[in-house]
Amino acid sequence: MGNFVKIFDTTLRDGEQAPGCSMNEEEKVKVALQLEKLGVDVIEAGFPIASEGDFNSVKLIAEQIKDCEVAGLSRANIKDIDRAWEAIKNAKNPRIHTFIATSDIHLKYKLKKTKDEVLEIIGQSVRHASKYTSNVEFSCEDATRSDLDFLCSAISVAIQSGATTINIPDTVGYTVPSEFSKIIKYIKNGTEEIDKIILSVHCHNDLGLAVANSLTAIHEGVRQIECTINGLGERAGNASLEEIVMALKVRNDLNPYITGINTKNIYPCSKLVSTVTGVNVQPNKAIVGANAFAHEAGIHQDGVLKQRNTYEIMEASEVGIPSNHIVLGKHSGRHAFKDRLNDFGYKLSEDKFEIAFVKFKELCDKKKYVFDEDIEALINEEFVRSGDFYKLNSLACSSGTDEKPTAKLSLNIDGQIIVVEESGDGPIDSVFQSICKAAGITPKLDSYNVASVTGGMDAQAEVSVIIKEDNHTARGKGSSTDVIVASAKAFINALNNLRWRKLHPKIVSPKGI
Repeated sequence: MGNFVKIFDTTLRDGEQAPGCSMNEEEKVKVALQLEKLGVDVIEAGFPIASEGDFNSVKLIAEQIKDCEVAGLSRANIKDIDRAWEAIKNAKNPRIHTFIATSDIHLKYKLKKTKDEVLEIIGQSVRHASKYTSNVEFSCEDATRSDLDFLCSAISVAIQSGATTINIPDTVGYTVPSEFSKIIKYIKNGTEEIDKIILSVHCHNDLGLAVANSLTAIHEGVRQIECTINGLGERAGNASLEEIVMALKVRNDLNPYITGINTKNIYPCSKLVSTVTGVNVQPNKAIVGANAFAHEAGIHQDGVLKQRNTYEIMEASEVGIPSNHIVLGKHSGRHAFKDRLNDFGYKLSEDKFEIAFVKFKELCDKKKYVFDEDIEALINEEFVRSGDFYKLNSLACSSGTDEKPTAKLSLNIDGQIIVVEESGDGPIDSVFQSICKAAGITPKLDSYNVASVTGGMDAQAEVSVIIKEDNHTARGKGSSTDVIVASAKAFINALNNLRWRKLHPKIVSPKGI
């Protein structure tokens, strides 16, 4: 038995079955190509009998994927199997994956069949699939709640009928690692010719144990793991591909197994799946969550800055994330704050650093997130900057259903009053056009967001913008009960920050400032 573990990805089949996660043909092909780049061994492209759209997407994937096996799922009946084969027959390495339930509860209430009838169906179905291809996988649905002797009988029939991969699904996420270990051992000891096939598991996460159960199965000789990107799937989801792969890689001392996954493509694949399904990855999700390599606690930041592996067991770059992230907030300590100032080129004397740190903490109590621009503004205003270069004097706008939006504003630019009037696609655009005309620069507006600071009809609006020019990026914020005025303030604030970024990319004073 080798130590190579095949990764069977079912994001496009089981993952897509999660409510609201359906993908169109173009999206499924895009994800399949990314999975191929990731290096999965098998892509379960879909359930061809389910719909014409699913059939077409499986067919397209089968025709385009060259470096992975492409599987089509089918129930254990002739019609399903024929349809699955029609969809995958042009694949370079096609696989038919057929299944039927084996637990007493499913036999009694869902299938309404006896055990002998189910064994007959298994034999007929696998033999029929084997006429098309030697690459046939059979799954015992709800295996972990099945009578183990009957489970062994079902597997034996499947093997004798031509199955080359046998899958043991924990369909409802019911088992626990110690029990699952016993189930796998029982199957291996009680099934003839089990050593001639690849044993697989497919674990659901209803009790949060899908990854733990999958790792346990590997230790018991299972050499294929069925999983999904981001743990997507029915109910609480499936075993997470990224967690299984990185558990094997990071703790290879205790898990001496390998996969063919290019881990640097994990994060890009995660982002793509999140984008096409519209399902955001929870921030604290292992491996790919936004906070997986982020540190805000002062003690953690101090440790990571001194030696990364004090609080990180893997490098962010290993999974395709450019770097870890020191999040500055109310839990941050002096070390992290000073390190960020050093990154900006600010060298403060000790007494001024303490003043800046106190003001930083005051800012953290007011803001949920503290951005680099906030810190630069704090230092500039406290120690360097003696007032804004651009200041809003007055603003008037006209707009309506039959009137071209126009803005007239008066801008104080370094003490000189500039008055301009400009039109745009709307009142906000006309304001921004006017400001740019007065300032004589045209940065790209990269982001524009409006939030209500208070409730009610008199709510104060807070506008935040991000602008870019050349290689410089700057944020700006403005507040007012008038959203147009708030927008003007935010844009002008961003222009001031942009100007300081361009003029002072590094402010270095060895004697302190």
